[in-house]
Amino acid sequence: MAPPIARRTGFSRRAQYGVFIGYVAAAIGFLLGIVLVVLSFFNPPAFAALRSGVAELTTPISSGLHGLRRAATVPGGLTDYFGGADKIRALRQQLEAERAIVQRARMINRENARLRALLRVRDVDPAPVVTARLVNSSGSSTRRFATLNAGRFQGVEPGQPVRGPEGLIGRVLETGLNAARVLLVTDPESIVPVRRTRDGFPAIAAGRGDGFLDIRSAASVNAPFQAGDVFVTSGTGGIYPPNIPVARVDAQARDSAVGRPLADPDALDFAVVQKAFLPPLPPPPAPDPGK
Repeated sequence: MAPPIARRTGFSRRAQYGVFIGYVAAAIGFLLGIVLVVLSFFNPPAFAALRSGVAELTTPISSGLHGLRRAATVPGGLTDYFGGADKIRALRQQLEAERAIVQRARMINRENARLRALLRVRDVDPAPVVTARLVNSSGSSTRRFATLNAGRFQGVEPGQPVRGPEGLIGRVLETGLNAARVLLVTDPESIVPVRRTRDGFPAIAAGRGDGFLDIRSAASVNAPFQAGDVFVTSGTGGIYPPNIPVARVDAQARDSAVGRPLADPDALDFAVVQKAFLPPLPPPPAPDPGK
């Protein structure tokens, strides 16, 4: 049997019409594109109006397609909805575990309160003596002092700590009738017992005279200091109340680190003078001349 003759496009009149219509549509599209380009160059307002009309006609179609896309995401939403049960179950388990931690913390607090009651421990919260204005501070010399516009008439006495909102400023060194001289924590003669907030590590904060502090270990040798460590007063020595912010370590070091004071007296208008953490010891009794 002889192979069939390969049929050309012209064998089917329908195929011929299809090719002809395709050519005509391409030509019309090409001409339409040229007309739109020319119109956009020579008559932009007319082109903008035409573009707005096309947008008005195609907006319903775009809205319908958007609705179809949203409908296509429904199965995923259903999956998330039914999968939420597992998440709720996991959250309930986490809540139970945290509830147990809270219960243990409450028991520890109650036990601490009971032990403190047995030992008759009392929290000492020094009341402020006066709130006074910082008149000036010495920033150009190696000695670091500040002046308060309050003195003996306002109850200010030597040895009382002075603090601001951010932390410790220093202690009262000398007093007059209506003025007092404050030894800043950055002065070389200032020594403040401190502790690290994250673990209670004891240290000594000594002034350097250049606006910074030397924080040295008070317990062990080669103790590590991390950048960002915050130190507060420990209450040791009886002058400064505990838990007053003092300094923050600038860089990692061992045994001794440079700290930046948290309170800047040059940026403060007012400071609070507090009573000493522990009252001074009473003077020894005078000897009896009759004995």
